[in-house]
Order: sequence, then structure tokens, then C-alpha cells
Amino acid sequence: MAKTIMIVDDSASLRQVVSIALKGAGYDTIEACDGRDALSKLNGGKVHLIISDVNMPNMDGISFLKEVKRHPGYKFTPVIMLTTESQAEKKAEGQAAGAKAWVVKPFQPQQMLAAVSKLIMP
Repeated sequence: MAKTIMIVDDSASLRQVVSIALKGAGYDTIEACDGRDALSKLNGGKVHLIISDVNMPNMDGISFLKEVKRHPGYKFTPVIMLTTESQAEKKAEGQAAGAKAWVVKPFQPQQMLAAVSKLIMP
């Protein structure tokens, strides 16, 4: 059975690029346009990994990450932050909130897939 990855980004085109790369590597995907939308889609189904932007309307990625880590069913789900943010303070804030990896946009799909494969056990 394919592993499921949630992609959270306010850019539809970026969600599409990430989704195509993941599906090409054999993963299933769920897409959400911001943190609030993503939380509404975390309805008890198994999500093996979350890839989230940091800067989004309604609920930003760090706030979303903190909410995910409070949820008993998802607190151990690894999260990759995929963002234009490269400042050390933002990375530290993300790591403190529970992010397992930080990928800076623009990114190469192979770079992201390498991070995904390290965090999802076959």
C-alpha cells in the first residue's frame, strides 16, 4: 500500500509540482491550501509525512506544525518545511515546533524526494 503524504501550500502550482514528484515516486498525496485547511483534512486517516510551507494565509506553517504535534494521532508524523525562508531563526523556530527537515525553495524534486525517503520507512 502506498504511503500518504500531505502537501500544505497556498500556491496551487507548487502543490502540483510536489504532488507530481511524489506520485511519480509511488506516494499518494493529500493537498491543502493552508494550515487550517490541512487540519480539517487530518481526520484520523493515516498520513505518513507532511510537507508544509511556512508563510500562508489563515494559519502559517509553524502554527500548523504546533497544532499537528498536539494531535495524538499525528504527533509522531514527520514534517518537512518547504519554504523560501532560510534564516537561522525561522529554522530554529521550525525545529523547536517539531519540523524534521527544512527544504528551501526553489528546490529540485530529487532533493525533496531524498528528504522524504529518509523520513518515511518503506
